[in-house]
This record gives sequence, structure tokens and C-alpha cells, in this order.
Amino acid sequence: MAFRKAVKGTAVIGGGAIATVFGLSQFSQHRNKHGALVQVQAEEAVPVRKEHLPTREQQLVALQSCEEFDVLVIGGGATGCGCALDAATRGLKTALLERDDFSSGTSSRSTKLIHGGVRYLQKAIMKLDFEQSRMVKEALEERAHLLQSAPHLSAALPIMLPIYKWWQLPYYWIGIKLYDLVAGSQCLKSSYVLTKARALELFPMLRRDKLVGAIVYYDGQHNDARMNLAIALTAARYGAATANYTEVRHLLKRTDTGRVCGVRCRDVLTGKEFDVMAKCVINATGPFTDSVRKMDDQEVPNICQPSAGVHIVMPGYYSPDNMGLLDPDTSDGRVIFFLPWEKMTIAGTTDSPTDVTAHPIPTEEDINFILSEVRNYLGPAVEVRRGDVLAAWSGIRPLVTNPDSKDTQSLSRNHVVTISDSGLITVAGGKWTTYRAMARDAIDAAVREHNLQAGSCRTMGLQLEGAEDWSPTLYIRLVQDYGLESEVAQHLATSYGDKAFEVAKIAQVTGKRWPIVGKRLVSEFPYIEAEVVYGVKEYACTAVDIISRRTRLAFLNVQAAEEALPRIVDIMAKELNWCEQKKKEQLETAKTFLYYEMGYKVKTDQLTDSSEISLAPSDVERYKKRFHMFDKDKKGFITILDVQRVLRSVSMQIDENTLHEILNEVDLNKNGQVELNEFLQLMSAIQKGRVSGSRLAVLMKSAEENLRRRQAIPVDRSGGGL
Repeated sequence: MAFRKAVKGTAVIGGGAIATVFGLSQFSQHRNKHGALVQVQAEEAVPVRKEHLPTREQQLVALQSCEEFDVLVIGGGATGCGCALDAATRGLKTALLERDDFSSGTSSRSTKLIHGGVRYLQKAIMKLDFEQSRMVKEALEERAHLLQSAPHLSAALPIMLPIYKWWQLPYYWIGIKLYDLVAGSQCLKSSYVLTKARALELFPMLRRDKLVGAIVYYDGQHNDARMNLAIALTAARYGAATANYTEVRHLLKRTDTGRVCGVRCRDVLTGKEFDVMAKCVINATGPFTDSVRKMDDQEVPNICQPSAGVHIVMPGYYSPDNMGLLDPDTSDGRVIFFLPWEKMTIAGTTDSPTDVTAHPIPTEEDINFILSEVRNYLGPAVEVRRGDVLAAWSGIRPLVTNPDSKDTQSLSRNHVVTISDSGLITVAGGKWTTYRAMARDAIDAAVREHNLQAGSCRTMGLQLEGAEDWSPTLYIRLVQDYGLESEVAQHLATSYGDKAFEVAKIAQVTGKRWPIVGKRLVSEFPYIEAEVVYGVKEYACTAVDIISRRTRLAFLNVQAAEEALPRIVDIMAKELNWCEQKKKEQLETAKTFLYYEMGYKVKTDQLTDSSEISLAPSDVERYKKRFHMFDKDKKGFITILDVQRVLRSVSMQIDENTLHEILNEVDLNKNGQVELNEFLQLMSAIQKGRVSGSRLAVLMKSAEENLRRRQAIPVDRSGGGL
């Protein structure tokens, strides 16, 4: 491992004791110019940050060639990657294994907030719980660190608490001011009270009646999956051998002492198994904590009680660009956040007990509950439609508790570090915001338990991947130097930081006057094809890695993600030498992921072949006439040829592949044609708000109006939706 010197600048004249700044110290003696003996603390070796990122293949070679690592971390979420980074920066030989992709579990499915926990502080005060108040203070300190360590991926966000009862104003004001007070010098911005008029000016979608005013406080927000990835990449640059898609099969133990000394693991992509030896093994697997602990001891009691948090994504017009909303007291006692994120709106709740072995699939009941709470806070002028749910996901939160406890809402995010009789170290619980503190405590325990020769924690203030040369105006250079669209440049700067230039360098020429480079994967999002190529360099191995964690397309719009998949798979196939069969497998796996885990199933369930048709007789006749404009031969169904014929007659052009996609959205029985009954089911679902943004409905209405204008027939302006 390469090292550089860190100057301590600490010296004592004579032979007395010297204060130790880091955990390990060495001393040398020499005469100063006056001839006196000077004892100087030796410069401590600090790992050099590598310029070039090792490939996954090189990381696997490092895992297999190292005789023994100092620390081996199981789990590639925020905490696991944090442990690897902490250990590597202390100069320890470090390995990390993740059976899926980095941030594939809980760490990419959060509320996207970096926060201390307003509700935890409330519980700490109400119950005089010192432990919870200490946790909030630590989280607020870590919040400041996280915002500083990756400013391109995070920012302060004002969050509004609308007040509808006069007595709540002083109650919540005191609580929020205490939140500021606990943060101390790390307070992002001071909270403040708004009048009703000012609250409506800043959040015009709010329900006006009975609104008294509002309180605004500040927390942080980040791109959680890319933040997790930045931690993993930074650890790799400091020398950690990190490998995703490498699962631990079982723990290895010394025959003489029974102490854990490594793991047997398997490369998921090739099936090859090998051993990785280590002085210390750390279990940082989040919701799967107990499964690894039982590899060590089958009789050990469970310490992890999982809780599910469901989130939905809606169009950006549901919230202001830079103002979130918090409902601290929903109808069932849970907390709901309503936040702008990536130019969309996230609405989410927490604390539903779940089975950790089940797939985190959002249900229709979860989505309808969130929508009902959103309706409670938005004015009647804003129609909250079920069809506006563009994506939905459920994340498992690994809360640590007594195995007999059933009430996850009463639990805080305190973390624990335990050491088994065989030396396995487990770090569990906590929250995203405190990942660094959790990692620090775990590595401190490893150093003590296994007598590792290491210094103290060096991650406080450490800049993560992409942060070192980032500035808020970096995107302007991308526009000027490479000819990228401004929106694309801003996206690259906030996703990759100073590494955005590396993405821009490999961006393809568009062939247009502007933008010069940067072909989009889908028209309505700023993700470009070059990000797929760069994503492979960031250890992306599957199409799911690209749509969900290198880009966030799957979390923003499942239909857009599905549209982008064929091109993504083609690009990855060139980079990773996939055969045609492998491409088909990747496409199907990614579609299954979108269907079950990202809410596509509950979205498509809004329009099925058994959907009810609830239309007024006049609407039925109107929609039949529209349908028959396309079904000229009165077949009872329309095909792509019928649509193409009408489009040609009104001088509209859409490529054939897009038309296939458009018809397939409405072809409920998948027979390659859209029947009259299917079309009426679609129009009924649109009127009820269960479906929105149907391209076929918009296309047919637009074609009808164009045709009528050409025939000099007045356009039907009777309303009734699409």
C-alpha cells in the first residue's frame, strides 16, 4: 500500500512525555541548533488517495492474492462502505464484500433526508430520554459533516410545518427552536415562523382553510445511492479491496481457538468461490444483520427488528422547487414527508413492521394511504390523482431492539456495536445520517478487540469522491468547454462533482447545432448515454445498477426507465462483452425489478382487462367516435397501421418502435391490438384520476382535433378530460 506523510508538528524539549494526536506514535531524537536534545513525534503514515480507480477484476485479484487483511467488512450499504473507508484511511489492509450492488438495499431507498430527527427529539423531551437526545445531537453533528464531505450530492432544504390550530404554533415553535439549539454551531439556518399569507406564497399548493401559519426549519437532503457509491469509491481509492456481487457463503474459524478468521465467498457473476482471510470480520449488513450473526452462532437471539418505509414519486408541480413539507401527526400517528427531489416530488412515510425476508414491494394500500394524507394538506385546486404516481418503493429500516418488542414506532435509530465470543463484530441500527459515526465506532472496536496497529479515525472532514474540486458554478464550464445542455451539465455536476468532466469527455456528439454532445437516454430526463459507460467504470454490472443507482431513473419514473432499458443494455453489452442471450436476460431482470420493486405493478394494475367502465352515455359516444376515426374498417380494434394512417393524414410522424410502445401500454390482453373496450377502460381510468399521462389518449385526441381542423369542423370543447 502506498503511503504519504502527515506532519504532526508536535515536539517536546528534553525527554518528557509527548501528547499523542493519533492512535499510534513513534518518536525520534536529534540536537537542535543550541545543542539541546529534541524529541519529535514521528510523521505517521497515511494512505495515498489513488488517481486511477481499480477495476472490479483488479479488486477481485486483490481479494484473492492478499494473504490476510486486517479488516474485512460484509455489506456494501452506507455503514459497510463507511467502515471500509474508515479502516482504509487508518492504514489498515481492508476488504469489503457486497452480495448485490453497493447501496442496493436500504441505503438507496431512504427519504433522501440528512437529518437529526425532529420526532426523536420530541420523544426525548416527552419521555425525558437522555439517550435519544444524545442520538439527535450526534446526528446533527454528522449532518453537518455529510453536507461538507459531499456538497455536490447534498444541500440544505427548508421544510415547512403547516399549522392549522392556534395552540400548535407555540408548541411546535418551541420544539423546532430546541432542534436548532441542540444543533448549536452546526445549525444549518435558524428556523422561523410564517404568516398564513407568506406560507401560501411559498407553498401555494397548501390547503388554505383553517391555516393559521407555518414554521420552517432546515435539514439536509442528498442523492442517497450516489452518496453511498461515493463512499465506496473513496474507500477503493484509499486502497480498500471492494467488490460488489460477491456474496459470503459462510464464516471461516480457526480450529484451535474458534475465532473468526475470514470468509468463504462467491463471485455471483462467475460462480467462482474463494476464501478471504482477515484478522477481523465486521458484519454491517443492515436488515440482514441477524442472518450473518447466525453464521457465527445459530443460537444467537435476533437484535434487528425491521420496519418498512414506503415512498412514492409524483410530478414536480405537486411541491415548490425548494421547500419540503412535514406532517408530524398523520391519521395513524406516523410521520409523512413531502419533499422536492431531482425536480420531482417524494411523499413518504415510515414505521410499518415488516418481514425482512420478503421482497420490499409497495402495496396499493400503502400508496393510497400516502395519497390520502397528501390530499389533506393540498388545496382543492390541486387534484391528487392516483395516475400521477410515477414510481413507488419500500425500504427496510434496520432498527435495533429487544426481540420481544413489537412497536417499531417507539424505537430510535441508536446504533449498537457488539462483539461475539468468536470475535465477529456487528454494527447495526443507526440511520443514514450517522453512518460515519457508526463506522468509527465499529473500527475502534475492531482495533481494540484484535489489537490492530492503526491510528485514530480520519474521516471527519474527509472529502468524498467528486467533492475535492467541485464548485456551484462547475456546470458552466461543462456547458462552455463541451457544449452540453445546461440542464444536463447541472445534473452531471451535482451527480459526479469534479468527475463530471470525465463523463463529459466520453459523451457522444449529437450531430445537432446544440447541444454539441450528450445524447439523452430519455427526452424528459437529463441522463445521457455516456453515464452508462462511466457507470461500468463505477462497478455497475447489471442494467438494474444503471437505472436505479448510477442514475436514479427507476426512482423517478418507471415508464421512462423501461423505455431507456434497451439502449442501456446495448451500451453495457459493448462495455462488458455480453452475448445476445445475456442481453435478453438483463432486459427481463430489469423489467421484473421495475414491475415489482419500483411500483410498476401497482401502476399497471390501475388499468386491467377487468377495469370498470364508468362513463356518462355522452362521454361513451364521444370516445366511440374518436376510436372509429382510427378504426375506419369497423373491426372493433385498432392496430399500429391504423394509427400510422391517421397520423399521415394530419402530417404527424412518430417512429414505429415508439408507436408499438404506446399501443402496448393500453393493450391489456397483449394481443397486439387495442380493442374498443380497452380504449373505453383507459378513458374511464383517466377521468377517475387512476391513470395519467397516457400517450395513446393524448395522441388520439390531438389527431382528432387536427383532422377536424382540416375538415373545417369546430373542435369539440365540451371538456371531460382526455
